[in-house]
Amino acid sequence: MKDLTEYTETTSEYELFCFLHDKVVSREITRFSQLREFAAPILKSQRIHPVLMRVFEVVKKLNWGFFSDMAKETHLRLWKELVIPDKVFPDAGDLKDTLQISNLYIAMLDIHGYTQFCMDSRKNLSMMHTLDHAMNTEARRISTCCQAVSQRERGDEMVIVAASATDVLSVTLAIIDYFGKTSVLNDPAIPTRREGNADALPVFKISAGITGGNTQSPLIITEKGNLAGFLLNSGARLQSRANELSGKESRIMIAKQVYMNYIKENEKDKSTLSRNNVISFLDTGQIEFKGVQIPSCEVIFKEEDKYKLKLSDEMTQLFNSTKENLWEQKIFQDLMALLSKTAQEMHRFTVTPPSPINGMQTITNDSFVQLCRTASRAYVHDEDYSTAVNMLKTMISLIGQIPHFDRLILDYLKGITDKYELLLQSYLETIDKEIDSRAQNIFQSNYLKAWHAAKNAVTVYEKLKAMGRRSSEVPKKKVLWYNLIKQKANQMEFVLHSGKK
Repeated sequence: MKDLTEYTETTSEYELFCFLHDKVVSREITRFSQLREFAAPILKSQRIHPVLMRVFEVVKKLNWGFFSDMAKETHLRLWKELVIPDKVFPDAGDLKDTLQISNLYIAMLDIHGYTQFCMDSRKNLSMMHTLDHAMNTEARRISTCCQAVSQRERGDEMVIVAASATDVLSVTLAIIDYFGKTSVLNDPAIPTRREGNADALPVFKISAGITGGNTQSPLIITEKGNLAGFLLNSGARLQSRANELSGKESRIMIAKQVYMNYIKENEKDKSTLSRNNVISFLDTGQIEFKGVQIPSCEVIFKEEDKYKLKLSDEMTQLFNSTKENLWEQKIFQDLMALLSKTAQEMHRFTVTPPSPINGMQTITNDSFVQLCRTASRAYVHDEDYSTAVNMLKTMISLIGQIPHFDRLILDYLKGITDKYELLLQSYLETIDKEIDSRAQNIFQSNYLKAWHAAKNAVTVYEKLKAMGRRSSEVPKKKVLWYNLIKQKANQMEFVLHSGKK
């Protein structure tokens, strides 16, 4: 056939298929609605209906991009949201190009250790092929079991689209189970056990960010069937945050809207996730993304992380006080309450700081709680703000030595400490002037003389030191400087870091 007018009842279905196939491949036809309109003169013949459905599969493969593997029988919920069904052929249709709907969710997944695995396997390409198969074929199989669509992006990343909060959480946990050799989801309908050569792959951890469920964040499907829009970017930001908080362990961060929709979906018709209490949610405050505040939650799915759920009240108090800028006392008190509760609830630890802290050679959970009380007393009761802020800095250093201390809480500690440090320098300058002006009332007798002598001595001493450092009589200053550079060579290495560590 060279023209549709040549079609007769004796024309074979194969010949018609080839003719229409060429029209699709040459991009004269890119949508099913165009195909049906083109074939309208011969639609009366029932013989061509199966042919059009087979050509529809070609249209999908060539033009639906990210969604080219989606099928009505395997992705019914997604199909209803993404496809405009044809009136004559209800099992076919056209992909929507603008998706401003609430029932759409995106998960961005990142595999930890991918680069190192590639480096280690550069002489064993079969292992790299095995991982490639797992990230493409197996991830798609798992996604289909959850009525979701997935696609590999940029080597170690995966993008998943689902039509419900339950589906997107299920597929994310299933993929974490597959790559991590765990059984968190434990749903017989979604097999996650590795088979064949994949079992030889090492355990991989995954960070994930999930967003969606909100009509205010539209998604665009481009002409090539790719995804674009703020929804995609916000999912990537949540994934990046999950990676920052747990660079070596699996972690899932979600937009709070996803959590609320999950709860709503499982109020009556409970999913396996809900029936088995597989996951819990912890409010983690807001993440700012290009001027937009994204309320977020952490998905708690590991047994060792469930202690965090006991911190929920303290975290909420701190989030509220920082949101309201209650810097006078409330933020400091709420921060100490959160740190103290964390030390009480997390696993037992014993660390030895470089030098004693408040006379303590080692710090345990109980002594850490005591440090929080001491800092709070210094700030609230003693009005000793210098000591209180310095104790915050000490805690930052100390927490760096405590294994598995939650990074989110440490980030809040660092951020709040930075703000108080901004105040401290000005505070000390001001209060020192007050001490100068009231020295005769503050210090009595010999103390007053010692105050003036010490003040003058410090001033003279600093001036003399500066003079001495500039003096040519001090030998080998350059040698000393260069020797220090050599001695501290390991500490002096500089690499401009980009992305995850």
